[in-house]
Amino acid sequence: MDSEIKEEIPVHEEFILCCGIETQVLKCGPWTDLTSDQIANRPKLLIFIIPGNPGFSAFYVPFAKALYSSTKRRFPVWVISHAGHALAPKDKKILTTSDDPNAQEIKDIYGLRGQVEHKLAFLRTHVPKEMKLVVIGHSIGCYFSLQVLKHAPELPLMLPTLGAKK
Repeated sequence: MDSEIKEEIPVHEEFILCCGIETQVLKCGPWTDLTSDQIANRPKLLIFIIPGNPGFSAFYVPFAKALYSSTKRRFPVWVISHAGHALAPKDKKILTTSDDPNAQEIKDIYGLRGQVEHKLAFLRTHVPKEMKLVVIGHSIGCYFSLQVLKHAPELPLMLPTLGAKK
């Protein structure tokens, strides 16, 4: 029964240009653009997953669906790839944002600091300022989550929860 419910959960795949790099974003739930939705129709919270290496977003789809289901489908769950770790298929359109203030390319985008800047640029551009965030990081994604917390005090992040595998 539980697996049947998870199969019904919509997962929308987008490839966007973030900091000049193709980036895959997987989105559970009906919300694909949180900035254009009317405030009354917007969810109050976004669950944002930053993967571990190798930054493969699709690996986290079952987890994202389980989270979405456990919140009674009230909050979107998004998973972002690491910069440059996912390439769009040739027939897939890469979305760009013309009013993206973070559209500049980041020096050393593939390094640790560059990956953190990539996540910050995405959040600042694609998530409304008043929306609360729960950021979940796995492995190196946990490090990126902590750096987002450190370098973006303006983001309405919920208290972080960190876990370690024994």
